[in-house]
Amino acid sequence: MTIYVGNLSYKATEDDLKEVFGEYGSIKRIVVPTDRETGRVRGFAFVELTESAQEDNAISELDGAEWMGRQLRLNKAKPKE
Repeated sequence: MTIYVGNLSYKATEDDLKEVFGEYGSIKRIVVPTDRETGRVRGFAFVELTESAQEDNAISELDGAEWMGRQLRLNKAKPKE
């Protein structure tokens, strides 16, 4: 499973996300999409932890939490269609 992290601050970096999600378990990968033209962070990210239970815990703890001046929205990412 992968966690979709929405309403992310445009100043957030992969390292910032590693710091926050590292408290919930081992991080498998983090993807922070950027705009092709500007190179700016697009305001969302995908985080994958090694265990589903850790991901469920992170979602329940961080969904709606304020971080870097924004209220985060977390949920299970839907598969790309």
